[in-house]
Amino acid sequence: MLTAHYLHRLPADYDLNAIRTRGKARGALWDAAPELYFKGFLLREAGKHGAIENSYSSLYLWRSDQAFADFLLADRYRNVTNSFGRAQIETRLVLDAHRGRAQQAQFVFEETTDIARDADLGQVFAAEVAQNKAAVTRPGIVAAVVSLDTLNWRVSRYLLAEHAQARPSDVAIAYEVVHLSQPLLHTLPEGQST
Repeated sequence: MLTAHYLHRLPADYDLNAIRTRGKARGALWDAAPELYFKGFLLREAGKHGAIENSYSSLYLWRSDQAFADFLLADRYRNVTNSFGRAQIETRLVLDAHRGRAQQAQFVFEETTDIARDADLGQVFAAEVAQNKAAVTRPGIVAAVVSLDTLNWRVSRYLLAEHAQARPSDVAIAYEVVHLSQPLLHTLPEGQST
């Protein structure tokens, strides 16, 4: 499994309703995408939920690296580049992914943490997996994913939630979910309370 995430900064006067309309219209095209657990069409609006600028982004959870390659080979990214240009796509190896009991994601929260140079990687990974499994059992959580960037040695945690109160910390970046395509989300293991 891997995550892919890219972001486009938007001018302060950009019509964000156009992004909302685009996300809902294009989202339907992803609702049955093979090998895709979910794709979030995400928006940050300056002055809301801590955002200081407007941006539009997409977050994918792919079943395999080949599924992501197929997305690129099928030239589906062209729709993005034609409208917004080519963004850097951050891809990460998934350490753990579970679905929660909630159904309707309104927010995605992202936390990224550097791994200390002298940290015991096995302990770090085990702690991240345990934290992810605990997070997904909280009320209002649709899914929780933790992934690893081996180039920069950092972990990214993504929490898909029904409400803003689920924000895990003050440093978590909050995204409004314009549309969540979830063709295979139901096949992720469900988080279990211990």
